[in-house]
Amino acid sequence: MRNIVIEELKASEVYRQKVEVVERKGVGHPDYICDSIMEQVSVNLCKKYLETFGTILHHNIDKGLLVAGEVKGKFGGGEVVSPMRLIFGDRATFEAGGVEIDVSGLAVDTAKEWLSENLRFVDPENLFYQVELKKGSAELTDIFSRGGETLGANDTSAAVGYAPLSPTERLVLECERHLNSRKFKKEHPESGEDIKVMGLRHGSDVHLTVAMPLVDRFVESEADYFRKKTELHEQIERFTSGFAEKEVEESGAGTAMKTSASLNTLDMPGRGLEGVYTTVTGTSAEDADCGQVGRGNRVNGIIPLNRPVSSEAAAGKNPVSHIGKIYNILSHRIADRIYRQVPDLSEVYVWLLSEIGTPIDRPQIATAQLIMKKGSAGDVEKEAAEVIEKELENIQEFCMELAAGKISIC
Repeated sequence: MRNIVIEELKASEVYRQKVEVVERKGVGHPDYICDSIMEQVSVNLCKKYLETFGTILHHNIDKGLLVAGEVKGKFGGGEVVSPMRLIFGDRATFEAGGVEIDVSGLAVDTAKEWLSENLRFVDPENLFYQVELKKGSAELTDIFSRGGETLGANDTSAAVGYAPLSPTERLVLECERHLNSRKFKKEHPESGEDIKVMGLRHGSDVHLTVAMPLVDRFVESEADYFRKKTELHEQIERFTSGFAEKEVEESGAGTAMKTSASLNTLDMPGRGLEGVYTTVTGTSAEDADCGQVGRGNRVNGIIPLNRPVSSEAAAGKNPVSHIGKIYNILSHRIADRIYRQVPDLSEVYVWLLSEIGTPIDRPQIATAQLIMKKGSAGDVEKEAAEVIEKELENIQEFCMELAAGKISIC
């Protein structure tokens, strides 16, 4: 029997707390870029290992750094002066059974493809790529050679996930997705991809502070910038108010959240390019901010400051033994399935703790903390434990979903 514990959590749900703070870093944010590219390298490596060797070999591509370049901005279109540098770090398997894998080439090709698909104005050929991937340590690599259907955990590590997202969390997440959607970019090509949304809920009042650069090739002058900014601000206000109305309709609640938003609050008229937020490429990594794996969104797509969160960076870690990835994401999946399948629950928190070397389907502890709508945790303890047991039994299938890139992690 697995060590599963169900307990009742006597606490207020996040949406009932007086103050809630939530952040979302968008597709063009330097941290998001690092997480996404390193994760895609892992996915592509898994595919290559499976095609070549029939199994996934040791790798962890979870140390990545995007070094900012230099640009010369100009109304009507600036230019890149010094390219960004993308550094790939940590470990991979380069050879097995006399067969070699071009890990470095795969990493660079993956990055170029991701940049081409996600950042409209970044030229993938105009970056420096620095691959610092090395061979893994003997003991951690040996985990993959010990046999058994389920690999041992490569670390002693803990993770926590929760469900459901609060209305504020969903608003922050969906706002960025809306602003970076293909439809929005087609209608407003001047809007850059490096979007950050910070949400503050105080009681029922929710305010979003949005940072979104305008791509300078679409901005003719300072006056044109502020005209376009006003249009974009109105679009954000329209989206947030529409979300609030839909929330009331779907939840049946009597009172709605009151929404407001601000955009690019550092701007100051009369200072030309120095007083407005423009970019040449749509991302601040061009000359303002570096990026790093693990500094962006948690695996559910947001940075929820009111919640307990896992400390591990999941992006780029291997999906078959690295608990920092597997348990980090699995804890959210289990919490969601308990919330959806077990009656009378208001919120669920799931904690998973591994022990290095022990099969990943046998955590030291798997705990679900339940905030009840009515009744007690004892009334639903059996049902909640059964969900956890089933998810751990099917962990191999879950790991292969991760390996195939079927689960978003940022």
